[in-house]
Amino acid sequence: MARRDYEDDPNAPEPNSLVPAASVVVVDEAGRILLQRRTDNGMWALPGGKMELGESLADCGIRETYEETGIDVEITGIVGTYTNPGHVFAYDDGEVRQEFSICLLARPTGGTLHASDESFEVAWFSPEDVDDLPMVPSIRKRINDWRSGQGPAVR
Repeated sequence: MARRDYEDDPNAPEPNSLVPAASVVVVDEAGRILLQRRTDNGMWALPGGKMELGESLADCGIRETYEETGIDVEITGIVGTYTNPGHVFAYDDGEVRQEFSICLLARPTGGTLHASDESFEVAWFSPEDVDDLPMVPSIRKRINDWRSGQGPAVR
């Protein structure tokens, strides 16, 4: 399903749903970050997705990271909370979702790197290599918040 991101855009459609979600900054022993190139918008992004009934936020982050990248992780902290009502995602099925995401920090514990039906590519990148990758501003914001080392961001 195709997706278009709007952030503080006066031409954005009105949201019609609010879904809790987790994204995950996974950092390996070499300090590299795990990213996927999404099939719904072609951009590089952190692994993540919507929280399911019966799971915790940490469980959501662990599940989504494994499903989308093949990597098992342990959650080690929080990068920040992202709830800008001016940031919406419009899907081609008519859903327009208001942002509600908690970005978690994790370390890999196992698994085998592979793409999924939600990603064209999955790879590890050094932090400086991320700057030139195409990605939506909200994902870049999360990565920059992690790189700043300032503690959990509230946006």
